[in-house]
Order: sequence, then structure tokens, then C-alpha cells
Amino acid sequence: MRRYILLLSAIFVTTLTLSAKDGKKQNVVTWTTAIQKVEPHNLAPAPYLAGNSLRQIVEVSFGGKVVSLKLSNEYNTDETEIVGVELAQALSQGANALVDEKTTTALTFGGKKGVTMKAGEVIVSDPVKFKLTPRMNIAITIHFGKASQTDVTGHPGSRTSSYIAQGNTNDFTHAVETAHWYYINSLLVQAGPKYGAVAAIGNSITDGRGTTTNGQNRWTDILSKRLLQNKKTQKLSVLNLGLGGNCVLRGGLGPTANSRYERDVLNQEGVKYAIVFEGVNDLGGSRDGEATANQLIESFKAMIQKAHAKGIKIYGGTIMPFKGNGYYNESHEKGRQKVNEWIRTSGEYDGVIDFDAATRDPEQPDRLNPAFLFEDDWLHPNAKGYQTMGESIDLDLFTK
Repeated sequence: MRRYILLLSAIFVTTLTLSAKDGKKQNVVTWTTAIQKVEPHNLAPAPYLAGNSLRQIVEVSFGGKVVSLKLSNEYNTDETEIVGVELAQALSQGANALVDEKTTTALTFGGKKGVTMKAGEVIVSDPVKFKLTPRMNIAITIHFGKASQTDVTGHPGSRTSSYIAQGNTNDFTHAVETAHWYYINSLLVQAGPKYGAVAAIGNSITDGRGTTTNGQNRWTDILSKRLLQNKKTQKLSVLNLGLGGNCVLRGGLGPTANSRYERDVLNQEGVKYAIVFEGVNDLGGSRDGEATANQLIESFKAMIQKAHAKGIKIYGGTIMPFKGNGYYNESHEKGRQKVNEWIRTSGEYDGVIDFDAATRDPEQPDRLNPAFLFEDDWLHPNAKGYQTMGESIDLDLFTK
């Protein structure tokens, strides 16, 4: 069972101080990632994590003055010992481990520098003053004590480099580079009531396979930048909750969208809008595309109902074409068309984001536009395709 250390005493003191100035402050997530049990081939390379330091870089949405960090040990069966954690402004989007040393800020947990996460536990640091600006790249440095090498909670598809240095250190000159995130879950900002988040749940196309490593150019990044540039939407963050290989119903990689929906979307702090962009892996692995489509639609209806019960507006992303990929056959295509028709015409969602229309080949609409191909797999778009996806979204959906 998932357990939280709320660290009530430290949070209460900080929140009380803020409340004297503004009684309407709330925690809103400005960055997050979907977590899972890390597969063996995605585990940290030598020198590993135990007894060493890990620097991970994330690019936030909006900024703020008071932040806290959520770490997760959810998929571990052993304790993970954290000796210390610091935040600092990174000097790149992930291409190197350099930081602006003047901004380095130590975090505490219940007033202490270190904390031990129990198996299955999620912890939140005490709030700390930190000058966070929109789309800032933040380096999160974790110094580990005891940590498992084989039993790890993380996010394999970071599309961003992380750095492992030997010992308890902030010298990453000779660090080992790896394109995965471990243990980090969310960065929260204390913000006013007009701030909120857009949570996008999806598979590898949301996770960003085909984007530029250390380029921060997933479709969710493009959407975030557009929202921040628009006065009506500049107080919204975009949360990427994609997992490579993810399915809605069963199988796939990581926990299914059905099983993680409440954790990743409904229970994220400050979520006002949700985007559901899933289903291609279910269809691609199915025996009967239309039967699977019916099951997907029922799952989407349940997601919509749960979102509405929490006052969250929810939008459906149409499934992009995949002719030319091994997923394709006539049955699977019929299933895709059935799901997309329902998304577009049923009126169940509060709005539609038509990724299919934005990325399909105008001359052969059952396949991707060849200009958007990544590694010619006819499933994942390249950076140009992700740019097109992010630019195709109507920002008016996020002013309602």
C-alpha cells in the first residue's frame, strides 16, 4: 500500500508563515513524472546509487518562491536511505551536470537533512524558499546511503541525462551519464488559487520517444511553453505522465493507465484539466481490434466520470495512425477508427485534441505523415512531429 510521510510539523510552520500574508496558498505540481518498477536493463550503471550521489535535471512549467520535492520508493521492497538532497538551477537542459552554485539549496525532511524511505513509501520534503522561474531547468542532487541496485522506483524514459558521481559529493566532473530518472516524482510550488495543472496520461508518444535527448521538446513541453506565453493560461503547468509501452487495460510496460489513473491524474496537487492519450498499445497487441476498442471506450468513460466527480475537465486525444508498423492490421485499424469516432462525436469528453488529424499523411490517412517519421517505425513521431502535436492543441480548452 502506498504510504506518505506528510512531515506535518515542518509543513505546518512554513504554511502558517505564508498564511499570514495569503490564506489562499496551495501546493500545485509544476513538474512530475510517472513512476514504475525499473526494468533490469534500465537500472543505474556502475558505480550504482548506494553510497553515491545522483544529479537529475528536470524542466519545470511555471515558477514560484516556495517549493517542495516528492520522492517515491513505491516499487521498492527494501528501504532507501537518503543522506541529503539539494536543488540548484541547472546550466543546461541535461547535456551536462553543471549548476549555478549560488542557487544550491538543501532540502530537509521533518527538519532533518536525511531520511529513510520505507518500502512502498512516498515522502515530501519540507517547503523551502527557492527562486523558481518558468521553464527553469532544476538539478536535483540526491546523496544515497543504503540503496538497492536491483529493486528501484523510477522513470526509464527520461529523455534527459542524469549523472552518478562516487561518494557524497557535488563534484560531477567525472560522473557517469545515464538517460533515466530514479526516485524523483514531483516538484511542488506554493501558489495562488488561479494556478493549476494539466495532467496528460499516455504511453511512449507522450513520454517522448523520438524527441531530442536533453532537448525538452515532447508535445507536452511545446504545450507548456504555449500556455505560459498566453496571458489567459500562463498559470497552468503541464504534467507529463507518459510511460513507454503503457496500456490502458492489461499488459504493456509499467502499471496500466487504469491502475495508475487516480495516482497520476486525479490525486496530483492542483490538477484542473486532464488529457487522456492512450490505446495504441492495447490495439496493437489485441486479437480483436473492435472488441478492444469497446473495452477502451468503457475505460475512458470511467476516467471521465471520475474526473468530473473531482471537478476536473477532461479531454480525449485521438489515436494516431500506425500503418507500416507491426501493430497494423485491418482489425486493429477498425478498432482505432472506432475509438477515434467515439472521442470525436460522443460528447463524453469535455473536448477533443485531434492528434490523428494533426499527424496523419494527407494522402494516406491510415499512416503517419512521412515528414514526422522517427526511425521509420511508423508509430513514433520525430521532433518535428512532436512540435506539430503541441502546436495543434487549442489553448481555449484551458480557459474554460
